[in-house]
This record gives sequence, structure tokens and C-alpha cells, in this order.
Amino acid sequence: MEFTLDVPFIRSTMAREYARATEEIRGFGVLRALEGSLRRQDARIAAAPDFGTLACKAGCAWCCYFSVDVRAVEVFGILDFVETSLMPEVKALIYAEVRANSAVSASLGESERATRNVKCPFLREGRCSIYAARPQSCRNYHATNAAGCQRSFEDPYDLDIDPEFAPGVYQAGGAKVEAFSAAMRDAGYDVNVYELNSALDAALSDPGARERFLSGRAPFVGLSGDEVAAEFDDLWS
Repeated sequence: MEFTLDVPFIRSTMAREYARATEEIRGFGVLRALEGSLRRQDARIAAAPDFGTLACKAGCAWCCYFSVDVRAVEVFGILDFVETSLMPEVKALIYAEVRANSAVSASLGESERATRNVKCPFLREGRCSIYAARPQSCRNYHATNAAGCQRSFEDPYDLDIDPEFAPGVYQAGGAKVEAFSAAMRDAGYDVNVYELNSALDAALSDPGARERFLSGRAPFVGLSGDEVAAEFDDLWS
């Protein structure tokens, strides 16, 4: 799908989010700053001119079986939400599924992970049980026709399937994530991405992971993250 980038919009969004995130990281800590950035991300996406074209709705969960990359800050934010918001029996089921999914992921290569459907541990009865704390990539993954998402689910080996998406929504969400990540990086935090289940399992298994992350070190022992190329790197003002 071809479209023209709204360069002034992207630059403005990134500049404002970077300044706000930098201030909040310094003033409230990176985890509180993430909460604020996620609220702004949702608001910016909802304000996109093509937001009304999205087919995504409660109960549509095709994409909840795809591989998800997260940053460490999101992992700890998700775990905080689970601990304070979900019932003990639900937490136990989720954590068991996290560990099972992590074991599957560890046995697969990168290309195999991209072509294998694995149910997200937070998908409960067709809905996201951590919706308020869901990863940034989940917030940015939208389609204007769910048929493409269904086709990707039914034929995960066909990597040429490209679900239709809304360019305005994509740019609004992407600019927000890129700016927050830049603010985190400049504050000295790890901004590599990790497979969701593997990172959650590592954080649950090692209480020292959070302290390492908050002190600016690599959080997960034995789990290497991947650097993410900035999509709008050449658009910074």
C-alpha cells in the first residue's frame, strides 16, 4: 500500500512527544512516563482523520496469535498491571501460558516464529485482558479490512499478505512510539525489543531484571534483544 507521509505532522508529533516524555522520565520515572505516553498514543490515534475506517473491534482477535515485540519498559508495565488488576486465578493461568509460549519460542528460529500462530497469553474469551497496558505495537496494529488479518492467521506461511491499514493512524502511532523510544534511549534505558512471551518469562523468573533495567543495564540475562531501525529517523526537525 503506497501513501504519502505527512512530514509536518510526523515532525510535530515527534517533537512534542519527545519533549513531554523526556520531562516525565526525569520527573516521574520511566514506568510512569510510559503510562502517560500510552494515553497520548491512544488519543493521537483516535484523532487521526482515518480512524473511522478501522475494522478493529472487540472480539476481533486474529492478530492476537501473531508474534509481538516489546521493549523492557512495557514488560514491567504489563506485569504491574497484571499484579494489581487481575484475579489470582487469572494471573496463574496467564503466567502458565507465558512460560509455555516462551518454551515454544525458544525452540524456534526467527523465521519460524514469524510463521507460527501462538495465542497471546492475555487473550481471554476473545478480548485483551490487559487492554489498558497492552504493548505499543498492539496499539499501532490496525486494519481497515479484517479479512487480511484472517488470511494471515489461516495461512501464516504466506508473508506476502499485507492487510490494508489507515495511513493516518499508522503515522500517528508510529511517531509517538519512535519519540518515546528516543527519549528513553537518551535517558540511558534499554530500548531493544524482545519477543513478548520470552521477555515476560525472563522478568518473572529473575527478580533482578527490573532493577537492572531501571539502572540502565540490559535487563534480561541470557535473552538478547534486537535493535529497531527508526522509521522516521530522517524526519526529526
